[in-house]
Formats: sequence, structure tokens, C-alpha cells
Amino acid sequence: MTFSIITSNSHETKELGKKLGKLLKAGDCVLLDGELGAGKTTFTQGIASALKIKGEVTSPTFVIAREHKSLNDGPNLVHVDAYRLSTLAEISHLDLASDIDKSILVVEWGKGLVNDLVAQPIQIKINHDITDENKREFIITANEHITKGLS
Repeated sequence: MTFSIITSNSHETKELGKKLGKLLKAGDCVLLDGELGAGKTTFTQGIASALKIKGEVTSPTFVIAREHKSLNDGPNLVHVDAYRLSTLAEISHLDLASDIDKSILVVEWGKGLVNDLVAQPIQIKINHDITDENKREFIITANEHITKGLS
């Protein structure tokens, strides 16, 4: 199922991420797509807030992947930026499959590269509003559990 949600500022973007984070479970994979500056990391910070992970979430652009440990018994967050990766071989070197069963995987720019890690990845396309730099449209394709929880 696909639907869209509009946010008007970074606080609302984080809150939407937090709302999604409360619905996620170990083994889930969220694929984020959008231009540079679209809000992918801001959205991921919201997910991390819901998961109560340790440390600050920043863009993993230069380190490619960063694992954030849970402060409680919840799943860890593995945050990946696949922008500079272009092949399945490069992705396989990250060994994401070994982490997916005990973690939640959030991959920026991962469409087409990590789709085979889970049966139904949650796909989110983030669009800027050209008339309002703070406004974002989130086009979400996910299973019924996620779509009902976010609606």
C-alpha cells in the first residue's frame, strides 16, 4: 500500500520518524530516497528517538554505515548511506544481512541495492516542496501494519 504524508518543518519530520520507529521491529528495513538535504537523516533521528538508541544520529555519508546500540532491550539501529555505493558487491561487503535479524536497518539511497535483504522493505521517497523549503512530502510504500499505524 502506498500513501503520502506532508510535514511542514524538521520537528514534524522527526515526529513522523518517531511514529514509524514505534511500529518497527528487529528485521525491518527502511529504504529512504530523496535529494541531498531532503530530510533523510532528520527522519532517521526520529526513528532513533523511538528506539531509544545510544548516541547522536548523524549522516553516515563518509563512514557508509553506523550501528547505534539500543539503550534498552530493543533492537539496534543500523544506519547506512549507500550514495557512493553502486553495486551489490559493495553492499555485500557491509555484511548487512548478519545484522538484520537483531537490528532495524535504515538505508539512505538504498533502492535497488538492498531490496533483497528483507521480503518487504518499507520504501519512503522524500520530496522537497519547491515553494516552501521546510515542507516535505513522504511517499510511503509499506505493509498494512505500517500504513495503518502511520495513517
